[in-house]
Amino acid sequence: MNMERTWKDQLYQEQARIGKCLSSPKRLEILDLLAQGAKSVEVLSRGTGMSVANVSQHLQTLHEARLVRYTKKGTFVIYELADAAVSNFMLTLHRLCEQQLVEIKRIRTEFTQHHASAEPISLDVLVDRLERGDIFLLDVRPREEYETDHIAGAISIPIEQLEKHLSSLPINMDIAAYCRGPYCLMSAQAVEIINARGLKAFRLEEGVHEWRQFAEQRS
Repeated sequence: MNMERTWKDQLYQEQARIGKCLSSPKRLEILDLLAQGAKSVEVLSRGTGMSVANVSQHLQTLHEARLVRYTKKGTFVIYELADAAVSNFMLTLHRLCEQQLVEIKRIRTEFTQHHASAEPISLDVLVDRLERGDIFLLDVRPREEYETDHIAGAISIPIEQLEKHLSSLPINMDIAAYCRGPYCLMSAQAVEIINARGLKAFRLEEGVHEWRQFAEQRS
């Protein structure tokens, strides 16, 4: 076997480590959650519905593939994505899957029909309206995710606190709610809660990372 063949075999073998790591649906979900900010194993356990032990095993696999890194904070182990490139890769993966897999299109259609009252707003329209100052942008993710990063101009009211803070929302301005991106249901739930109060709300499907890519393309 010549050296060129050996190098290629080694190259693709190393690349396959990432592919094998991403073959688990739960590991994909963990990466999506970590794209919103660093989290402890316990927080990831609650977010994914898995036991702490199972989450730890998945995190070990992700760490071996160098997709995540961790630090220790007291008795807690805090994980985060190893690099912004991992988040960008996940966005590309989502878009590729939506383009190529009919089943994902079906699931998205069912979601849209189930939350038909959550009228969408496009990212470009939202940005234009934010620049005009005629729309109120609401981030309904957990507060720590908002503090890690958020769309410029957004106000944080986590979804579980929204009902208690409805009186603080503007009554003379449209409202747009966003969460973790197109596969997150919190923004649709927020829109339904706000609309039931008699206000006008829209759902932004995109999250912080989609917004950042959009802003870079506009600049």
